[in-house]
Amino acid sequence: MRWLVIFFVMLMLFSGLGAWLKKIGLGRLPGDFTLRFAGREFYLPLATSLLLSLLTSWLVHWV
Repeated sequence: MRWLVIFFVMLMLFSGLGAWLKKIGLGRLPGDFTLRFAGREFYLPLATSLLLSLLTSWLVHWV
């Protein structure tokens, strides 16, 4: 349950920071999906979330 909450919090965070992430190249990784449905656009940054999660875990483990 905890991972599900963390995933949705990260999804909301990435949705808000989508433009900034695209400028630094993190919004265009293979595995990041943009869905258009009923005139709205939904962004699912799965690969970016995984990459940032791994980097954060590595940083927490080694610091």
